[in-house]
Amino acid sequence: MSEALLDALGQIHTLATGEPRIVSLVPSLTELLCELGLADRLVGRTGFCIHPRDTLRRIPKVGGTKDVKVEAVRTLAPTHLVVNIDENRRDTVEALAAFVPTVIVTHPCMPADNFGLYRLFGGIFGRMEEAAALTRALQAAIAEAAATAAGLPPEKVLYLIWRQPWMAVSPATYIAAMLAAVGWQTLPAATEPRYPEIDWRAPWLGEVQRVLLSSEPYRFGEAHLAEVTALCGRPAMAVDGEYCSWYGSRAAAGLHYLARLRRAVARPGVQTGG
Repeated sequence: MSEALLDALGQIHTLATGEPRIVSLVPSLTELLCELGLADRLVGRTGFCIHPRDTLRRIPKVGGTKDVKVEAVRTLAPTHLVVNIDENRRDTVEALAAFVPTVIVTHPCMPADNFGLYRLFGGIFGRMEEAAALTRALQAAIAEAAATAAGLPPEKVLYLIWRQPWMAVSPATYIAAMLAAVGWQTLPAATEPRYPEIDWRAPWLGEVQRVLLSSEPYRFGEAHLAEVTALCGRPAMAVDGEYCSWYGSRAAAGLHYLARLRRAVARPGVQTGG
């Protein structure tokens, strides 16, 4: 007997029949659907769903991840809605569930959770071969990340996502789990709030060895590297936020990226900015 297809709420899903009409409210999962060969089944997406760019230009937008236009979704008559516990508002999803027959709820918290996403989407939409290929790619990426972490001493980092107020990520986030895979331990150590504001006078900042400035949601630039180093006296470097925070099909590429970066900055003489 095959294993049941369960989403993040424990809802059981079955193979879609007919011609699915999918609305995705999650940028990472819109990209995953396209990687699975389902671009022609997408009928709606958010304005933040931007990859793959050329493919998505023809797909209607239905607002943002937090401000979905419910009536715009209704007009598209979707059979399936893809949402995420962190990225979408519960009240909006409940309103959409009143007329969308199938709502797929996701909540990946670490790189390995993507295996479940591949199986879930592959099983629902009949793309198991494509899902298996993504699984193999992620297995290789996780192995590379683990080897990188094992070959270097752990390093404590501060991963910044916003400025004014300065904000970081806690160890309870998917981003922190991606960084931990290559041996970067995020501070502050408290798991709540998940996206804490930073007081540059906090005693725990003395433990930070490196500051990582994400390219999203705040677009940090070169000028911010020197600013951050002046604030905390630690080396700062820019990182690609999409590789660190986008799950789904981008997870393998993200782990490869972080493993390469971790090894590069560990080499003597490498300049990291700041």
